[in-house]
Amino acid sequence: MSEQLLNESELPIWFNYPQEFLRIVDQGLLDFDPWIVLQGEQLRTRFRGLQERYPERELIPFARREDNDDVACWDKGKEGVVIIHDFSSPGYENKQDVDSFWDWLRSALEATIEYDGG
Repeated sequence: MSEQLLNESELPIWFNYPQEFLRIVDQGLLDFDPWIVLQGEQLRTRFRGLQERYPERELIPFARREDNDDVACWDKGKEGVVIIHDFSSPGYENKQDVDSFWDWLRSALEATIEYDGG
């Protein structure tokens, strides 16, 4: 599964995927409706889009919400995970800071429990 992620030549030198993230990807835990782990071309398209829309930031996206434009990312120089409201004007994109990947995953699972798919 991890072959569907950004590879070493695509990633900035400062970034390596966290082991806890690779663990859930290798287990195939990719769909926490409404959150979906990005992979393949969808991941690459979002990665390039974030670079174009927010050139002053270095964001590595890993999941998106299918019911809005929220994207979970790692951000250079920050601990944990940031939730970006993609397509917002630069400077207004930050929606939430999450302390760790595990905290993000817990909140994604809570959203799954609450989400009705409607």
